[in-house]
Amino acid sequence: MEDIKVTARNLMEFLNESPVNFLAVKTVRRHLDAAGFTMLDPAARWQLQPGGKYYLVKNSSAIFAFTVTTEGPDAGFRIISAHSDSPCLRIKPKAEMISEGGVVRLNVEVYGGPILYTWFDRPLSVAGRVVLRGEDPLHPRTEIVKFDRPLLIIPHLAIHFNRAVNEGNPLSKQKDMLPVIAIVRDAAEKDNLLLRTVADALGCRVDDILDFDLSLFDTTPACTVGLDDEFLTSGRLDDLSMVHGAMTALLETLSTAQTRVMAVFDNEETGSGTKQGAASPVLAQLLRRIVGCLGGCEEDYLRSIDKSFMISADNAHAFHPNYAEKYDPTNHPVVGGGPVIKINANCKYMTDAESAAVFRSICDKAGVPCQYFVNHSDVAGGSTLGNILTSQIDLRGVDMGEAIWAMHSIRETMATKDHAYTIAAFKTFFDL
Repeated sequence: MEDIKVTARNLMEFLNESPVNFLAVKTVRRHLDAAGFTMLDPAARWQLQPGGKYYLVKNSSAIFAFTVTTEGPDAGFRIISAHSDSPCLRIKPKAEMISEGGVVRLNVEVYGGPILYTWFDRPLSVAGRVVLRGEDPLHPRTEIVKFDRPLLIIPHLAIHFNRAVNEGNPLSKQKDMLPVIAIVRDAAEKDNLLLRTVADALGCRVDDILDFDLSLFDTTPACTVGLDDEFLTSGRLDDLSMVHGAMTALLETLSTAQTRVMAVFDNEETGSGTKQGAASPVLAQLLRRIVGCLGGCEEDYLRSIDKSFMISADNAHAFHPNYAEKYDPTNHPVVGGGPVIKINANCKYMTDAESAAVFRSICDKAGVPCQYFVNHSDVAGGSTLGNILTSQIDLRGVDMGEAIWAMHSIRETMATKDHAYTIAAFKTFFDL
């Protein structure tokens, strides 16, 4: 099995380099490039070679990497899917708002379902995508930007003005969640304050910036905690730990019995209904195109899909010792207990008994424990990538994840050894 401390250190480095979805994809690209993968242009005619290593980027925020089988166009696929996005605060256009004393706040919008009060009193900064003028209107230029130093904070209201704050504190997304960024001398100085800062970082003119997708992130690095570094705490464990695990397994396995695929989608936290999301045909089109490039026909594609299996990797809720009543009495995974198979009777997950058995057997072969998550019957559960993808592709597969605490907090927590367990299972799956 992977060395636990080395694996934890690698994951923390990945998380620190990936504060938003665009940076996560950029980080994955860097690892793929270093491993000899070739980037594909979706508008070009592909010439794929058996045994070749390739990747495709969508919207700068989703990435699909694969190694081509040497066994023919109908050999099938082994797929691990995950997602690049996490709940956060995104900056609106014309964001600057000036208040008493020249204090400038930024107007932000909530993305996904974060635990809002965890964003208060944290050193925050800005990262994301900036779109600049290109050669013509249909082809603007994209740059990725990240400010490493803290630029913002969302200060809490003092308890003296809200004595009941610890008894429950309803929050307004529009009023309470606005971060402060600067003090200016006059109202005119606030105009384009953010764009001027971004332009300086990119070395461009403010007028060259046409639009942006910028988000806030906590600048506190990932770290381990516990007497023996048992725990790892960071932002975005959901779902970047699964992205890192899938990437590591793809890079460290060699089998070409089937085409091995890592599919990292965007916008899972908002329903996956974008061109780079799991509800789009992007993966189905990619798999069909791979079969065609190997000389196969539609019949070969359908036969290949029938031979395939997908691991939908999205993290699971770990048993919280302070809130035992929130969990199913017999199916609650614990931190450190290994990968979690996620089950739902109402088909919120793609897991069924057959696919759960497959993944359990993979864990057995890898020599790692596995466990199960089922919702408490009085608590509604969410869905994830697996069942969304099966509406596009007739795939066998399982939904699984690593057990974490405080899902959707600005900082989530997991057991360090669970990531080593997961990578061992993923590598076994790819090497079957």
